[in-house]
Amino acid sequence: MATDVTVPTLGESITEATVGEWLKQPGDPVEQDEPIVSLETDKVSVDVPSPVAGVLESQAFGAGDTVEVGQVIATVGEGSGAVADAPRPAGDAQSSEGPDAITENNSVIEQGKTDEQALQSDLTLSPAVRRAVLEHGVDPSRITGTGKDGRITKDDVLAAAKDKSAEPAAKAAAASGGQASAPTSVTVSGERREERVKMSRLRQTIAKRLKDAQNTAALLTTFNDVDMSAVMEARSKYKDHFAKKHGIRLGFMSFFIKAVSLAAKDVPAVNARIEGDEIIYHDYLDVSVAVSAPKGLVVPVIRSADQMSFAQIEQAIADYGKRAKEGTLGMEDMAGGTFTISNGGVFGSLLSTPIINPPQSAVLGMHRIEERPIAVNGEVVIKPMMYLALSYDHRLIDGREAVTFLVRIKEALEDPTRLLIDL
Repeated sequence: MATDVTVPTLGESITEATVGEWLKQPGDPVEQDEPIVSLETDKVSVDVPSPVAGVLESQAFGAGDTVEVGQVIATVGEGSGAVADAPRPAGDAQSSEGPDAITENNSVIEQGKTDEQALQSDLTLSPAVRRAVLEHGVDPSRITGTGKDGRITKDDVLAAAKDKSAEPAAKAAAASGGQASAPTSVTVSGERREERVKMSRLRQTIAKRLKDAQNTAALLTTFNDVDMSAVMEARSKYKDHFAKKHGIRLGFMSFFIKAVSLAAKDVPAVNARIEGDEIIYHDYLDVSVAVSAPKGLVVPVIRSADQMSFAQIEQAIADYGKRAKEGTLGMEDMAGGTFTISNGGVFGSLLSTPIINPPQSAVLGMHRIEERPIAVNGEVVIKPMMYLALSYDHRLIDGREAVTFLVRIKEALEDPTRLLIDL
């Protein structure tokens, strides 16, 4: 008796999703609660598990299709696997088919084993990856997967194909003693390719929300720079003790979140939002921390960050970062948020103008630390400096308030003692 697999409840106000990747193919054995398909929602990817153990009988939708909550997307039947569908050894083919079939099969095998290897990898390769394997003639068993749970992705196949095409040239160079002869003529050939890829639901949502922010808010950005000497000295002095006591490294983000908490007390409008013709102020600080995930930028929320210690903040950030890479963040992890911090410095950004995350009214942009000459007491000295950018909704936050907020952060970072005595 077959059991239907339906789209689960995906979160408040979310009624549909996009089929991202089938993790199991028809005929594959599945265990109870084993993921069989990955769905992409507006914010996160959700793995749908099998409700029973058995064999995946059918798929009602393909990758890229839109499905609704409660809709049947697959069926799981009884059994332990479709053995008859598995590739048969050459000996079996010879015993059941005539001489012509034997000759044909052997010819295919001699021409290349990629097709056979791709078929044998049906349990781990998605349809798109299998097509890439067949197209480029690579051996999937020699590819190290970088996807979730070690699965091979299309990019892995393309990288392997690129390495494969480079091998003949490398061998030829080695055979000639590593010296390449100068060609008498050069022929340039190749293809100019275009690839059309449908935007993921997450990317579509990011695009829509960012454009809505530009269309709705009166965006403005103010800048300042901060001498990071004191923070760097504190980290260097206490990082070993901190890690030994709390089991987590002491990073920069906890200093910035504590500084934002302090500055928000003086400038509450930065931690507020507009709703209709009203302004809603919060007596708490829920910080959305922008984290890079494989399928786009996500912003999990550190709740009541103003009440947390340095260690609690670092633990929360580490946990969110790990889960973002694994694709296991839930809808509840990204709901809400009253203020956002975006750290482009980890990618080498020197300066940027971040866009607010609606309905929030402000976002702080961090950047890379760079040694620069500055004037101190009439002398030019080299200091580790960072540019800070505060983008804000000018409908709610005045320029004076934005500058004051950023100056408070600068003062707290240049004298971290202020974070301890609430000054």
